[in-house]
Amino acid sequence: MSVAPEVRPSMTDDDVESIHRLRDCYARLRQELGRVIIGQSAAVEKLAVCLFAGGHALLMGVPGLAKTLMVSKLAEMLSLEFRRIQFTPDLMPMDITGTDILDDLGEGRRQFHFVRGPVFAHVVLADEINRAPPKTQAAMLEAMQEQKVTVVGKTFPLEPPFFVLATQNPVEQEGTYPLPEAQLDRFMFLIEMDYPTKGEEILIARTTTGEPLPILEQVLHGAEILDYQRLVRRLPVPDHIYEYACRLVRKTRPKDETAPAWLKPLVAWGAGPRAVQFMILGAKSRAALSGSYMVRLEDLLDVAAPVLTHRIITTFAAQAEGQSARQIVERLIVETSAEDR
Repeated sequence: MSVAPEVRPSMTDDDVESIHRLRDCYARLRQELGRVIIGQSAAVEKLAVCLFAGGHALLMGVPGLAKTLMVSKLAEMLSLEFRRIQFTPDLMPMDITGTDILDDLGEGRRQFHFVRGPVFAHVVLADEINRAPPKTQAAMLEAMQEQKVTVVGKTFPLEPPFFVLATQNPVEQEGTYPLPEAQLDRFMFLIEMDYPTKGEEILIARTTTGEPLPILEQVLHGAEILDYQRLVRRLPVPDHIYEYACRLVRKTRPKDETAPAWLKPLVAWGAGPRAVQFMILGAKSRAALSGSYMVRLEDLLDVAAPVLTHRIITTFAAQAEGQSARQIVERLIVETSAEDR
């Protein structure tokens, strides 16, 4: 194993103090959220990593796993405006972005007035996003990538911080419209939620069938979140972390010379350059939330699967063999890590 060159932290004393505050705020956030959300600690961590990295998340899970409650309570604790959009086959783009309406000003005068849609919020939950047709799904693209909305030739900026969480049901696929690859690529993480354990399920029943859920304390404000997002981007990254991320992503591409032989018949398309960017940003955010002043390899490995899984398009051969994109990514991570030992 080659020895990576030493990278000295370039952070100021103020940055170090800010990381300590961010770590403490994150601990309070998890403690408060634990009062209403039982289990799902991995999903909570990934949501926080996305938020402070300035990314968006696609949440995969069956109904009833508290996805909506988790996001709404997270917005409540962060003093952010929250909006939920239920995607349905008859949902139109203007139902998301808003539209111009004609106001009667009296005395024969009329004027168009723009009425903002639910996308004008800090935290937007796009519930069952694959229920709406592609035209409506595309209404979220500009908002997610450029944090602005264009309606009838006019551009309206979205107030930061802006965080989109979309949900999908992994079981029921009838009457749905799969998200195109270009839109999947806008999501930083694919967060997969599983059923709770037996003990957690008993505790959920006890907690939710008695007194009303408590109101959670506010932990952060919008301006503080923006400051922490800028702090995350300043976190130093050793050169070997950049190299590892690039090497791992390039191996997902079947036409790349570094792709292993077993992968080529299983993958039609691999991850693009945005995957490297999101892996580095996710690793920075995770390191900062844990109180680290520098990105470590364990940070990168923790975010690799959520970044890569939805960016790999498997072939029919992979589906016939029962090989999922996540299984392919996990095998790649194991093999790539073994090369450095």
